[in-house]
Amino acid sequence: MPIQTLNPTTEKIEKTFSEDSEEIIREKIDRAQAAFQSWKDVSVPERARMLRAVADRLEEGKRDYAVLMAREMGRPVTAGVSEIVKCAWVCRYYAENAETMLAREDIVCDSEKSYVRFDPIGIILAVMPWNFPFWQVFRSAAPALMAGNVYLLKHASNVPQCAQAIEDVFRAARFPAGIVGNMFLSSSRVETVVADPRVRAVTLTGSEGAGSAVAAAAGKNLKKSVLELGGSDPFLVFPDCDIESVAGTAAADRLRNAGQTCVAAKRFIIHERIADEFITQFKKHVEEYIVGDPMDERTQMGPLASETILEDIGYQVAESVRKGATILTGGSRLAREGFFFAPTILTNVGPGMPAYDEELFGPVASVIVAHGDEDMIRRANDTPYGLGASIWTRDKEKAERIAGLLDAGFVAINAMVQSDPRLPFGGVKRSGYGRELAQYGIREFVNIKTVSIG
Repeated sequence: MPIQTLNPTTEKIEKTFSEDSEEIIREKIDRAQAAFQSWKDVSVPERARMLRAVADRLEEGKRDYAVLMAREMGRPVTAGVSEIVKCAWVCRYYAENAETMLAREDIVCDSEKSYVRFDPIGIILAVMPWNFPFWQVFRSAAPALMAGNVYLLKHASNVPQCAQAIEDVFRAARFPAGIVGNMFLSSSRVETVVADPRVRAVTLTGSEGAGSAVAAAAGKNLKKSVLELGGSDPFLVFPDCDIESVAGTAAADRLRNAGQTCVAAKRFIIHERIADEFITQFKKHVEEYIVGDPMDERTQMGPLASETILEDIGYQVAESVRKGATILTGGSRLAREGFFFAPTILTNVGPGMPAYDEELFGPVASVIVAHGDEDMIRRANDTPYGLGASIWTRDKEKAERIAGLLDAGFVAINAMVQSDPRLPFGGVKRSGYGRELAQYGIREFVNIKTVSIG
């Protein structure tokens, strides 16, 4: 895949970048390793001061960064500004809390004194996706840097200007050279970087296929990896909920970022007693969504990030219909310039269809009518994925019981699943392993070192 900015609204190439040569990649790894030798000894308060400076720079340039996202992957500017503010938040969160999270832990045992310390390990390779081009990077970079590691970024090939802007914001905040480095690199060459003995671990957010390849490379080289992969999140709607309100939230959940979100609700599992009423309200809200130019402040949903994604979602819809699903609204590409797909609802969705079995990475909702509570839980778990899930009911005690029965890394009750710096985030099954954010995230890439004095 070429490394270039192809504006998904205009379908025009705006800028092309050359891939880094083997020599340049070696130089960047050399620079990162040299930077680590001093960075690991910098005090946590000093690292925190510098990360707060990054947060300040992000907020100062939030509009410019949002415009960059709109041009490279179609995210509406208003949503892009919110993404940058969230990046500043995660920087400040770890700046404020890392010292406590990394504090020595004393353990009482038979020795005179024993304790655990959390030491940095070195270069962390981050293989990041295009769908949230700033947030996905900062949510892993902030804890890695505060732990004393250094960070090499291999970003998605369709957001090269976002990738370079991320390195630049650290430079502007006066981080030493090599602490954060961007590499223009094709996916086929990632394994070579993973194999370099100076690279100590790898984190990836992306597709199942990409995660499998990186996990294999990490395993072959005996290196730690954290994977956050796809999801087909269930949205369980019980009869006692506020149907009108929940239907509006369901539309917003499915259509955020044009449906290109791992933790967006994708399978709407509705109790049969309220199915007709909910579907009517859901359709109304979906059809009211404003689709348009991401530069327009009124736009709620922009184009899909690429023509390939557009074609893939079109095929999944057509194949699901061929196997018995019904298009309630939408269902096709919009007749306009750009990679726009109509907000879509499919009903009569069942096993054997892409809309039931696969992740739909676009603005397509699968409605599944269930026959009672047990059937709802069974259908929620009837997926190879296990990233997030949401439960909608006034009975919170019941909701917490059901939360314990769902195969998911994150369960939200009467709320959308959304990452938060204060909460661990990650999945089970084919949605990956390991955790980002909170204390769990900062401890993924450290040497949990035991010291025992006899």
